[in-house]
Amino acid sequence: MSVTAPVAGHGSLRTTCRAPGLLPYRCSKGRGEAPALAVRSRAPTERTLEDCVKRRAHSRAVVATAALVLLTACSAGEEPDPEPGAQGTEAPGPEVTITPEPGATEIPPNTPVRVAAEGGTITDVRVDQVDPSEAGNGEPETEEEPTTLEVTGTLNEAEDAWTADWNLHPGSAITVTATATDDDGEETEVVSEFTTRDTTDGQRLELASNFPTSGQTVGVGMPVIINFDLPVTNKEQVENSIEVVAEEETQGAWNWVSDEMAVFRPEEYWEPYQEVAVDLRLAGVEASDGVFGVSDHRIEFEVGREMISTMHVPDHEMKVVVDGEDTRTIPVSNGAADERFNTTTSGVHLTMEKYESLVMDSATVGIEEGEPGHYRLDVDWAVRTSNSGEFSHAAPWNSGNLGSADTSNGCTNMSVEDARWFHDESLMGDVLETTGTDRELEWDNGWGFYQRSWEEWLEQSVTGEPQSTDGSGTPGNVHGEGL
Repeated sequence: MSVTAPVAGHGSLRTTCRAPGLLPYRCSKGRGEAPALAVRSRAPTERTLEDCVKRRAHSRAVVATAALVLLTACSAGEEPDPEPGAQGTEAPGPEVTITPEPGATEIPPNTPVRVAAEGGTITDVRVDQVDPSEAGNGEPETEEEPTTLEVTGTLNEAEDAWTADWNLHPGSAITVTATATDDDGEETEVVSEFTTRDTTDGQRLELASNFPTSGQTVGVGMPVIINFDLPVTNKEQVENSIEVVAEEETQGAWNWVSDEMAVFRPEEYWEPYQEVAVDLRLAGVEASDGVFGVSDHRIEFEVGREMISTMHVPDHEMKVVVDGEDTRTIPVSNGAADERFNTTTSGVHLTMEKYESLVMDSATVGIEEGEPGHYRLDVDWAVRTSNSGEFSHAAPWNSGNLGSADTSNGCTNMSVEDARWFHDESLMGDVLETTGTDRELEWDNGWGFYQRSWEEWLEQSVTGEPQSTDGSGTPGNVHGEGL
């Protein structure tokens, strides 16, 4: 299967001229005419066709044009008079150069593919990659098409230079086909084949987990969280290898919580009711010295309705607004605040996960059994809002203080009815804005990412530039330095 890298304003030109051992090879032709490389010759013998034509099961057109070229390369008998474009004569049309050079092996996968045209403009570039999981696996050849992995590229303003947007897959067989046309309509096609270096054990970057996952519907505050299985030191290249595209255009940026965890958040909350896709073009990116990504991934999720809850702790109530409409006011009891650990945090929280039933043990946040403040409770209808032990949940034992006093261990206590409603209505990534206490939520406590202002968030991005979600690409380079 072939993947055509789109070139604005031009169609896909798929004529290929090939002779074994001639790399790169070029074919010139006028628009709408037969290839100029074809010459008059006696028909080749059956042996000539068997020996000389390199067949490809997935493309009859390639076989046909290759056979046409080989009439001159492999036929016995008199040599015909050379014609313009034949081997040994100067072919009309622009000169096209492809790098990496043809026949190269063990090319670093973060090497950019480049095409240059002299005396014309580039009209088409196609990069075919044989999936490394199917290449060289020792299995008998079948009639099925090999898997190909798309590589798009960018054409310069003069339309005479093209550079691949993304890296190549490690351990792949690469075929680059480039076409250019001059002012007289003469067309040149060049094909180059090479292979990329494979990865080694212990040096393969993989996606360990991600939030959200494909198919989920989330709240308007939902970040994109990517966890890797190995530390990333070349963070700029990795950031630029992940593109977020949304139906409603906005801008966002990445921050790193650790060397293994990257987080994307928009400047402001997502617009509700839209689809978002995340393309992780990790294959071929050098995450750290000698460590390369091996696979691409795509995450597709939906942003649902907008539900924003607010809570001024001294007022002992939570107000819930859905799509701009006041929906529910919930009497609550928050942290007693006689110690730091039982003070409810102020700031922008996001709902992270929820449970119908949960054992809450303070040992999970560092307060062991026998220490002051230790607790172990069975609770229902719990919704997590931080990693320091904060949940909203049902607290029937505290019903006398709901709406009037703060007496909890830091959680937001509710009646069973209200807690169940809030649990059932909550999506991962819904917003809870809390004020009125002297303990601020840390930006990396749970999903407190909106605790950083947009200016701070952008400053902490390795690229230092916002990424638009309009599908225009990422703001920087994904390739290796100096390549």
